[in-house]
Amino acid sequence: MVNSSTRSLWGGLRIAVLALLWGSTFLWIELALRGLSPLQVTFARCVLGALVLVVACYATGNRLPRGFAIWRHIVIAAFFCNALPFALFSLGQQSVDSGLAGVLNATTPLWSIVLGLALGSERGIGPVRLAGLLLGFAGTILIFAPWQATGATGWGTLAILGAAASYAVAFTYMGRTLVRKGNPTISLSAAQLVAAGGLTAVAVPIGGLQSIDPSPTVVVAAIVLSVFCTAITFHLTYRIINDEGATSAAVVGYLLPVVSVLLGAVFLSEDIGVRVVLGMVVVLLGVGMTRRQGVPPVTVTAAPVPSAVADPVPREPVAGGAPLAEGVPLAEDPAPARPAGPQDAR
Repeated sequence: MVNSSTRSLWGGLRIAVLALLWGSTFLWIELALRGLSPLQVTFARCVLGALVLVVACYATGNRLPRGFAIWRHIVIAAFFCNALPFALFSLGQQSVDSGLAGVLNATTPLWSIVLGLALGSERGIGPVRLAGLLLGFAGTILIFAPWQATGATGWGTLAILGAAASYAVAFTYMGRTLVRKGNPTISLSAAQLVAAGGLTAVAVPIGGLQSIDPSPTVVVAAIVLSVFCTAITFHLTYRIINDEGATSAAVVGYLLPVVSVLLGAVFLSEDIGVRVVLGMVVVLLGVGMTRRQGVPPVTVTAAPVPSAVADPVPREPVAGGAPLAEGVPLAEDPAPARPAGPQDAR
């Protein structure tokens, strides 16, 4: 049985990988936009990403979900989590500088917690975790220093802010309607990107028929963006929503500027000032606080029973959803005690 420390380690590792891949998204989008229109970038991300996840789904012995009801939820989630924000980010980055874009994108956790609390789907938001969310956002502002930006207002700002809010709506919706319903996350993530590809395909004739420039840089950027920054990150996001909730998945947004700054320093020899380093420390502290006060796992304490022999009957779940430990008899197994009568004194 996997203990809580191991689960926490794997959860932290998933978040680190997701932040690393997701944090490079804006770089690959910028490179892909050199030869593709925003809608073409969105369509390529959805279609190629869906192809990767569908292959992974069937290769692992799973299959896409079936039934109208679940596909209705998948299409709605695909619109808010994939088609709409992908297009809005591509549109916004045409006029918004990276500093303000990073801050606007970092509002996703705040939108997520507001929606979660309003709908009653967010659990375990205590003062420490709430302070961590606010601290992470403050660190993001400190890193990007949007007050230094010029000419970064208008429709591009609204587009990126809308994309951040759309992610929050999607994460909350996915947590309420799709995860923990009996379908593997690989099946759900593959199906959702298939639906997103269909949604963007409908819009391609409207604004995606411009000529393209298939230079090597553009092709490589589109492939990396689709496989690593869309397919893999999207599946990891589904896993985090399934295991920890929508807000925990949205908190990854705070780590994106940290990854972006480190990548710039390593590969582009960009300088990192004291303000940026301080902002990174604040972000990491805030993210750490959000993970300290998670929802504790349901534990069941069985009352001692007079029998030491394990009951071969399979354990049934208790009210909290956790199965009883192996070897613990059911409550009705031991015979009820009866008061001693005169016949027992013989």
